[in-house]
Amino acid sequence: MATVELVGQLLQLLRPVLDERLMRLLVAALTVVFPGGERGIAKAAGMSTKRLWRGRRELRELCASPPAEPARSQRIRRPGGGRRLLVEKDSTLLRDLESLVEPTTRGDPQSPLRWKLKSVRRLAQELRALGHKVSPSKVGQLLATLGYSLQSNRKRIEGKQHPDRDAQFRYIARRTREVQRAGNPVISVDTKKKELVGQFANRGAEWSPSGEPTDVQVHDFFDDRALGKAVPYGVYDITSNRGFVNVGTSHDTGAFAVHSIRSWWLTMGKQTYPEATELLIVADAGGSNGARNRLWKSELQTFADETGLRLHISHMPPGTSKWNKIEHRLFSFISINWRGKPLENYETIVNGSSAESVGVKRCDRVARRSSRSSHRGIVCNVPPASNVPSAGRGGW
Repeated sequence: MATVELVGQLLQLLRPVLDERLMRLLVAALTVVFPGGERGIAKAAGMSTKRLWRGRRELRELCASPPAEPARSQRIRRPGGGRRLLVEKDSTLLRDLESLVEPTTRGDPQSPLRWKLKSVRRLAQELRALGHKVSPSKVGQLLATLGYSLQSNRKRIEGKQHPDRDAQFRYIARRTREVQRAGNPVISVDTKKKELVGQFANRGAEWSPSGEPTDVQVHDFFDDRALGKAVPYGVYDITSNRGFVNVGTSHDTGAFAVHSIRSWWLTMGKQTYPEATELLIVADAGGSNGARNRLWKSELQTFADETGLRLHISHMPPGTSKWNKIEHRLFSFISINWRGKPLENYETIVNGSSAESVGVKRCDRVARRSSRSSHRGIVCNVPPASNVPSAGRGGW
């Protein structure tokens, strides 16, 4: 009995490093060393008598003809051992699976999965309906074998490009370097997406106690439940890496855009660049600061007259707003800070634009402002001598 217990402790210690073949050989060798205790040793090893006699047979063969190669490179099982692959037992499985997932070239165009979500669970359900015994996890393995993976849409089709697009980018880069070398500010401006203020859903998720999500409105309608809407207009100082956000409460107009730039200048720009004589503004080609917005031009002229600054306006080429500096240096971090939480009030919106939140050196905010939308009916006349198109694409 003591011998069987000793063998059991030895096997228990070596079990993590022994494969099934080495375990058979070791147990068989122990029964040779301790004859008469085959059943007790097999029981201590958790091995059936059939496996024990198979190990003894392999041990005799091993002693009769020692292998030429080391034990690590030898097979654990004989060739062909183990269960057959599912695709070998079911020759039509791969063909039926590919006919379900192939979008156009194969399969019935009226397939039940043609216009449905092609999850592995649904695919397994359809395959079982066709007579195949397969699980969702196996469907995932087979899809990987066929070269499939989860794919999302990729935004790469940009449409028709303007012939002067690259030239305008080069012009903006050159003018930015010139203005910066002269010690004058260069700012990137844009309006962020309008947001509803109140208990409305916001995309994303954040860590919260389990089972305690924040309840929000079912519908995102602008009705009596909304406290208003927020129109964040941002100004990003490219040279000093400093941001400024002005939160409007009504409409995104040219007057509101210039008011935001004026507030930036009085709050930050004038102190940072006390000797400035020029200001380069890089903006999108559309919206409140668009190239064809007459109110925007008129208000800029008023701002230039007030400050004595010589303003240079460079618009990004059409369809390239995502390359505007402010988009990925300021707005992207604000969106990250807002994710997963409703914008319950204007304080939440303003606090989410702080410097600690957005990763810039400083991000000041001014009081929210209501912008009139009735400017569209006013004829804005800008003196021709004061509004001079630049070289190249002056219309931008």
